[in-house]
Amino acid sequence: MEALSVKGLCKEYPSFSLKDVSFSVEQGAIMDFIGRNGAGKTTTLKSILNLVHPSRGEIRFFDMELEKNELEIKKQIGFVSGGVDYYVKKKIKTITNVTRRFYDDWDEQAYRRYMAQFELDESKTPDQLSAGMKVKYALTLALSHRAKLLILDEPTSGLDPVSRDDLLDVFLSLQREGVSILFSTHITSDLDRCADSITYIRRGEIAASMPLKQFLGQYMAAEIDADAVPADISALLIGAKPAKRGYTAIVNKRDAAKLPAFVRLAPVDLETAMIHLEKE
Repeated sequence: MEALSVKGLCKEYPSFSLKDVSFSVEQGAIMDFIGRNGAGKTTTLKSILNLVHPSRGEIRFFDMELEKNELEIKKQIGFVSGGVDYYVKKKIKTITNVTRRFYDDWDEQAYRRYMAQFELDESKTPDQLSAGMKVKYALTLALSHRAKLLILDEPTSGLDPVSRDDLLDVFLSLQREGVSILFSTHITSDLDRCADSITYIRRGEIAASMPLKQFLGQYMAAEIDADAVPADISALLIGAKPAKRGYTAIVNKRDAAKLPAFVRLAPVDLETAMIHLEKE
């Protein structure tokens, strides 16, 4: 079953538009939503939750239409967009007491476990927390009501490397329990740890939505030791850019055999692929 299905989502602003955004997240899968700043990631995530109203499109969670079942659906979803920035003078304990009332399946044991794991103090207020600790508290609330789907906008932002690694371990543990996760991040090493698939958005349009290995398997990294990109191979190179020695680019794997021997080829990682695709 699909935890989330988005079809033909559009949202118009004076200077930016989402154009026919379509993708799906399978139950129990971890999907990363990638794209450069301003590509439309946050607008898409807020649109599928009806936090901003899309112009058109069909959005279904657990095979239920969002428009007709919004309250029931949102009880089954955890959403985090940055840290907690409301009731900033109230103690965390008070905010939690208010929040738990909205969820029939609030899991106090899970809440206590994540509070301890993230080293959060209930006696503090949000304005006493660092940016990273605010994110940890927001994640604790999202993880404490047995959500079937987590939608997380830059959940690792502001976290130190150890905390980020701990959080990714939490994601993998939740996946083993059947929880689906859709998250955006600009830290591509996070994807290597846990993402099954990616949806890649460029200028408000979906450029790719597929398993991560399949996406990376389309390309190879290329290095050219030359003062200029040879004209006879320039059409095969994607996003060629100057490097310390010569040029770097990516190539479609199907075109690799057409390149001369002086072009060095290697497997591509996600960061390299994104950089060169954005320069295409």
